[in-house]
Amino acid sequence: MGTRTRIAVIGVGNEFRRDDGVGWAVLARLRERAARRPLPPGTVWATCDGDPGRLIGLWEDADLAVVVDAAHAHPGLPGRVHRLELDGGHPAQPQTTSSHGLGLGEAVELARALGKLPGHLVVYAVEGADTSMGNGLSPAVEAAVGPLARTVEREIARYRQTAGRPA
Repeated sequence: MGTRTRIAVIGVGNEFRRDDGVGWAVLARLRERAARRPLPPGTVWATCDGDPGRLIGLWEDADLAVVVDAAHAHPGLPGRVHRLELDGGHPAQPQTTSSHGLGLGEAVELARALGKLPGHLVVYAVEGADTSMGNGLSPAVEAAVGPLARTVEREIARYRQTAGRPA
């Protein structure tokens, strides 16, 4: 395995399935904000359709990977954000599932088996209301985009402050 030297921020989903595009929308907001206030050097931005092989390729060799994805929850509250963290162990199992056929959990387990997990993985799963065909997020999910973009920025800043410090 190569030396980990970067931060990967990955928006997962399909922008043509309404709320399933929330990961892409958060990434777009982060890119807009980075034009005014750049994120640390070595930060890689990517969008992904959720394919486990592509996700693994995007986060492989990263010190920190932050993934934003849509989720289904039962019962659900559209716009509610769940934070899941993996740092050498197993992530807590949320009461949500990915909005894709194969979920992020499968990608994590495959990456674990292959020895290709990032050093630290944080997932933000946003509960959606509408994954029908079309563009645009539902109002509740759209309202979560800005605050979640700021949360991801803080996540990166916190990681940068603590990286390299003895535990």
